[in-house]
Amino acid sequence: MGTNGSTMLAPLRQGLPARDPAQISSSASCTLPARYEAVRGARQFTVTTLGEWSLGDRSDDIALVVSELVTNALRHALPSEPPHGAQDPPVRLHLMRWPGRLVCAVRDPSPESPGGEDGAFPDPRGTAESGRGLFLVEAFSDGWGWHPLAGALHGKVVWALFRIGQNGN
Repeated sequence: MGTNGSTMLAPLRQGLPARDPAQISSSASCTLPARYEAVRGARQFTVTTLGEWSLGDRSDDIALVVSELVTNALRHALPSEPPHGAQDPPVRLHLMRWPGRLVCAVRDPSPESPGGEDGAFPDPRGTAESGRGLFLVEAFSDGWGWHPLAGALHGKVVWALFRIGQNGN
């Protein structure tokens, strides 16, 4: 993903047995175009992938979180004009499964925190017409966070963790 897996996944280990990032059970990723129609494609990709992994019973909650993460990336993280000659896709969705957990990660080109400068929710009461996406991510996932990318890739990865049973569900 352009960042050291152990750096990105270190916070995901809190409260769970340690896993070697190299021991991923299953993974899938897709490139998303810089258009809002990409949200529908991300949901479909997630539902199809989860079905293939026998996690279809979790697809509604996980697809909702993926939708929010992708929407935030498209709305807040893309530059108004793409850099000339840019070869990296603007947004990528990664799904990674280990025994007992699933991680959805969305990579985007912005180094800014998903909650603004201080990482706080825009509307702490959650009553605004927009800006509730991170509330939904927090409510439907077992944890979420973000990490800046290192190396040749610029931007960040925003992730959400879901605990799943050892055999899937």
